[in-house]
Amino acid sequence: MNQIIKIVSLVILLSTIGGCNHQKKTNEGSQIPKPNIIYILADDLGYGDLSLTGQVNFSTPNIDKLAKNGMFFTQHYSGSTVCAPSRSALMTGQHTGHTYIRGNREVQPEGQHPLDSSIVTVAELLKSGGYVTGAFGKWGLGYPSSEGDPNNQGFDEFYGFNCQRLGHNYYPYYLWHNQTKDSLIDNSEKKTEKYAPNIIHDKAMEFLEKNKDTTFFMYYPSIIPHAELAAPEEYMTKFRGKLLPEKSYLGVDDGRGYKNGGYGSQKEPHTAFAAMIYLLDKQVGEIRKKVEELGIGENTIILFTSDNGPHQEGGADPDYFNSNAELRGYKRDLYEGGIRVPMITYWPNKIKPNSISNHISAFWDFLPTVCDLAQIETPKNIDGISFLPELLGEKQDHHDYLYWEFQAKGGKQAVRLGDWKGIRLNMDNNPKVPIELYNLATDIGEQYNVATENPEIVEKIVKIMKKEHVYSKEFSFAYEKN
Repeated sequence: MNQIIKIVSLVILLSTIGGCNHQKKTNEGSQIPKPNIIYILADDLGYGDLSLTGQVNFSTPNIDKLAKNGMFFTQHYSGSTVCAPSRSALMTGQHTGHTYIRGNREVQPEGQHPLDSSIVTVAELLKSGGYVTGAFGKWGLGYPSSEGDPNNQGFDEFYGFNCQRLGHNYYPYYLWHNQTKDSLIDNSEKKTEKYAPNIIHDKAMEFLEKNKDTTFFMYYPSIIPHAELAAPEEYMTKFRGKLLPEKSYLGVDDGRGYKNGGYGSQKEPHTAFAAMIYLLDKQVGEIRKKVEELGIGENTIILFTSDNGPHQEGGADPDYFNSNAELRGYKRDLYEGGIRVPMITYWPNKIKPNSISNHISAFWDFLPTVCDLAQIETPKNIDGISFLPELLGEKQDHHDYLYWEFQAKGGKQAVRLGDWKGIRLNMDNNPKVPIELYNLATDIGEQYNVATENPEIVEKIVKIMKKEHVYSKEFSFAYEKN
C-alpha cells in the first residue's frame, strides 16, 4: 500500500467525526429513487492539497468530512491535464482520444472553441430524464451564444465565467447569467469589491433553494485555486505570517491584460493560496449544510474532485505546499501529478461511511454513472463505465485501460494498463519516440522507467495508443495555453 493510501486510510478510519447510518446493501439491479446530483469541480487542485491526503499547511475540514461520511477514490483521474478537454471528457463521457474538445483553443474576444451541436452532454441526458439543470462557475466549452454555450448544452441556468481566460481574474467586470452580462459595478476600473467565487456561490445556493422540490443536477465548477492568487482580506488574515517565506509575484496590474486574463500581482502568494482553499472548503461545507437544511440531504449525492493537477502560474508554489504528495508532474503533464486527482462521493444511507475505493476510474465514467442514477439509457459511443456499483458496495466492472492525449508541449500520450503506466512525450518532433513505462504499484512517483525490461507491456501500450486516437476537427487546430 503506497503512502497516499496510508494517509487517506488513517485520516478516515481514525476519524472521530460521527458518520451517518448505512442502509443494507442495495441488491444488484434494484432501483433506487432518482437522487439530486451535485458535482463540485475544483480548478487545478493538487492531489495533496487536502488535509485528507496529507496537507499540513492548512486544513480542509468540510471536504475531509465528506470523505469521512462517504467514499474516497484513491485512483481517480481527470479528463485531461488542462481545463477545457478535461471538462469535455466529463460532459461527454469520452476520453481525449475521442472527445471533441482536446485543447484550450481561444475564441476572441471571449470564450473557447465550442462543443459541436451534435454532442450529447451529461446535462442534456439528465434534462431528458426530468432533471432541472444548473451550472455555476467556469464553463470553457463554447463562447457566449455558440452551440457550446451551457444553455445550448443542456443547462437550464448558468451563472459565472463563460471564458477560461477571463476566469483567471477574481474581481471581474462582469459575469454571465445565461445570455445576459451581469455587470459588477463595484469592480469597475481597478476596484476589487466583489469577489467572483462568492457571487457565484450565492447564485448556486439560490438554485438549491429554488429547486428543493424538484429533482436537479447542479454542476459547480469553481475557479479556486486557479491563478491568479487572490482572496478577500477576511481570509488572508487567517494565514498571514504563517506560511513564510513569501515570494512576491509581479503580475499584470494595468493595461491590456488587466482583468482580461493576466494574473494580478500578489505580495503574499502562499497566504493567498491557503486562503483560497479555505474558502473553497467553506463553500463545500455550506452546500452540504444547505441540502440538509432543505430536507433533501438523504436524496442528494455530492461528488467532489479537481479538473487536473496543480499549476505553477501567477506566483503559485506547489512544491512549497507539496501539492502533489508523492506524485510526479504538474498541470500540462501526463505523469500522475498532472491527471490523478482526489475524488469523493457522499450519499447518506447509500454509500458506506469511511469507505476507501481503489477502483481505477476517470472523468468519462461520470456520464454513465449519472445515467444509472437517473435511470436513463446510457449512450453507446462513450468510453466510461458506471461506478455506481462501487458506491453501493456491489460488483463493479473495470476498465481494460485508460487513455489520454495532449497535443501541446510537444504532444503527449499516456495509458494506464492495470498497474502499468505508459507515457510517450515530444511526439511532434519524433513520432516514434520510445515509450516510458512505470509500475505504479511499486513506483507511484514514476521515477524508474522499466520499459526495457518489459517489452511485451510496451507493445500492448503502443497498440492502445494507436487504436484510441481518433481524428477530430478540434484536434487539427493550434492549441493555446490556458
